[in-house]
Amino acid sequence: MRTDTPQPVRLADYRPPAYLIDEVFLDFALEPSATRVKARLSVRRNGEHAEPLILDGEGLTTLSVAIDGAPHAYDESPEHLTLAGLPATFTLETEVEIDPAANTALMGLYISGGRFCTQCEAEGFRRITWFLDRPDVLARYTVRMEADRSFQRLLANGNLIETGELPGGRHYAVWNDPFPKPAYLFALVAGELDELADQFVTMTGRTIDLRVYVDPGMAPRAAYAMDSLKRAMKWDEEAFGREYDLDLFMIVAVRDFNFGAMENKGLNIFNSALLLADAETATDVDYERIESVVAHEYFHNWTGDRITCRDWFQLCLKEGLTVFRDQSFSADMRGEAVQRIKDVKALRARQFPEDAGPLAHPVRPSSYIKIDNFYTATIYEKGSEVIRMLKTLLGAQAFRAGMDLYFERHDGEATTVEAFIQCFADASGRDLTDFFGWYEQAGTPTVTVGQRWDAEAGTLELSLSQTTAPTPGQSAKTALPLPFAFGLLDEDGTALRETEVAVLDGAELTIVVDGLDRRPILSPLRGFSAPVNLVSDIAPKDRYVLLAADADLFNRWEAGQGLARDLILARAAGRPDEVAEERYAEAVGRALADQAAEPAFKALILALPTEPDLAMAMSPADPAAIHEARDALRARLAVHLGDDLRRLHTGLADGGPFSPDAASAGRRALRNAVLTLLAVDGHAENVDLAIRHFEIAANMTDAIGGLDALIELGGASAETAIAAFHKRWKAEPLVLDKWFAAQARDASDEALGRILALTAHPDFDGRTPNRLRALVSTFANLNPARFHDPSGDGYRFVADQIIATDAVNPMTAARLVETLGGWRRYTPQLGALMKAQLERIVAVEGLSKNVFELASKALA
Repeated sequence: MRTDTPQPVRLADYRPPAYLIDEVFLDFALEPSATRVKARLSVRRNGEHAEPLILDGEGLTTLSVAIDGAPHAYDESPEHLTLAGLPATFTLETEVEIDPAANTALMGLYISGGRFCTQCEAEGFRRITWFLDRPDVLARYTVRMEADRSFQRLLANGNLIETGELPGGRHYAVWNDPFPKPAYLFALVAGELDELADQFVTMTGRTIDLRVYVDPGMAPRAAYAMDSLKRAMKWDEEAFGREYDLDLFMIVAVRDFNFGAMENKGLNIFNSALLLADAETATDVDYERIESVVAHEYFHNWTGDRITCRDWFQLCLKEGLTVFRDQSFSADMRGEAVQRIKDVKALRARQFPEDAGPLAHPVRPSSYIKIDNFYTATIYEKGSEVIRMLKTLLGAQAFRAGMDLYFERHDGEATTVEAFIQCFADASGRDLTDFFGWYEQAGTPTVTVGQRWDAEAGTLELSLSQTTAPTPGQSAKTALPLPFAFGLLDEDGTALRETEVAVLDGAELTIVVDGLDRRPILSPLRGFSAPVNLVSDIAPKDRYVLLAADADLFNRWEAGQGLARDLILARAAGRPDEVAEERYAEAVGRALADQAAEPAFKALILALPTEPDLAMAMSPADPAAIHEARDALRARLAVHLGDDLRRLHTGLADGGPFSPDAASAGRRALRNAVLTLLAVDGHAENVDLAIRHFEIAANMTDAIGGLDALIELGGASAETAIAAFHKRWKAEPLVLDKWFAAQARDASDEALGRILALTAHPDFDGRTPNRLRALVSTFANLNPARFHDPSGDGYRFVADQIIATDAVNPMTAARLVETLGGWRRYTPQLGALMKAQLERIVAVEGLSKNVFELASKALA
């Protein structure tokens, strides 16, 4: 048990830096186990004071420290270097030695696939050299690096200004970044890499050189990423007026990465899984994610790089805003309605449970122990939803004016959320004081809608109210202003009122709609206009009208989800309604037969609410009952619609060349959704269909779809497919991750034994973040039936992995803790088992701050 309880950092304690750094020159002598880093910093005192300069560092061997060329006394601790008696301005020179090869935490400078690579966000730069490692210290960087000639490419931020050969088979390169940036945006890569080159002409006629660097032989798989980059650059010019500023933009793919990607100025570093794609090795989901993440990291050039955060409490200022931008881009690329549904599904799967549990925190948190733990769905996805509400409340024109003012007013600064919101207040003339509460208050509001129809008067009265449950540290909640978009239909599905937006800016609101000549059916919260839980008195018969005819496609999908949820929860509670289940199956059949609906939308209609979503609606949650009830409704759909589904599957077969475009991906999504549903019915015809689907798959989307279906069906065919897939793809790390993930999703009774065995498989390495996530995170997050096994073995397995991983990579380990954090939501028996594993984790001696913070909060 640790005795040194880490102390939190608090927003209320923020102070500007005592010193500022204007220019940085770094000289790297790169060696895998003994890299030397010389730093020359131009430093000036910030204001009148006599405070010492306290620099951040971690794992550094200090070789020398000098002020203005003369050795200077210093005090050194494991995390700080303190220098006193300093002039107002001076040059600080230090030299340190670090060991990149031993850096398993993958923060700072480390080795991945035989190459040097960096990750400095949030506090990794301090693992490279002594520095003021905080985002409000912005400096211009010049970087010289030298290495053995076998490290072919020497890359850093900005523009390449010099290269040359050195004695002993070494070479060097010098890079200069003309734009001031915080240390977390520093990047360096050195190694053998293939290059994919292209160009982009900006809206003012400038030609930008584009480079994507990948493993040797992998350049063709970067073509889609390059195409996504060019589309993102054009979109950002058109949608936000943002032109790229440097003459060169680079992306590098690395194998070992704690994040998906990193927006380092001019030199983005990507996890290979989010950059490399071709039809054989990548699924349509991979293509979508590559498109989205490439855009996200590029968009950071303005919302994160040119304008950055004053302190880490303002993290949503760059992440929530940039998620909003990448979601908007994806909506334009992939279709607005389908993208909105997918974004809301992700929000509900990741952020709503966070808001409802012990790890709930505001979009702008007020304290942290390790900022690494706050790269959360609340910061990203809820942060995006807050921006979306702001746009809805102000209107598109005023929103764009506010964004333009933000770019103009704060370019080159490290700023705050208050300053961001003030730009919209100034541009629109609106008082946004109350809206700021969305950044300071944790929890998901519940909006309750009541209806009173007066047939004689022809009026509909809507009563809206909002409440938010207490969250840790915030027992009292205030009402927040939120846009409530709604429309009205009649019983034949004809629109009575197009979409209107009301603002619920207090605890209650009454809306009266008049001039109605027949009973209206309410279509509430259209487009999911606010990130809330909605409670309404809409009758099932009216939900069927919405499912069949609502012009708002999000609410068509939402109506189907609501009907399915109520049927599943009723069965899970021991009150099955087989007549209603049959009616639901018939309605789904009609939706599939709708010729006007896009295949991608039909695929979403066909998918029932997930088990974790259902658990959020059941108190206490009983995962076994939910799993059984959900499978029962799936089986009813599979049997009731069996012939139609098999015909649809055949009709969607595509013998032409693969294309990753949205329409083609939508057809494959529907075909695989059909197969997934049929796999719950072990009829011989369905088994044969799954086998054929897998065996003739001409792309990875269909191959994984077939493998998933056969694993669900089980038996000899599943084992044959698992072995065949491994034999075919064992030399492809990214594809092998999919093989591990497919087995981690297996919900059969014997699956946990298989998953435990896979941790001893020769191809499993828990030190590789992608491989660990493929098996362990997939199991914990996407296989609730086995994770919540009544024996507690699933919890024990995940806790074992957290403890083992924490010893080598605390950040990756910490991201698994949240899977155990919702223990209070489950039945007492399961909750006690989950809590026991959290207690076991917290008791581990030498536990990292990352894991300790999350596990102890989960127990509080």
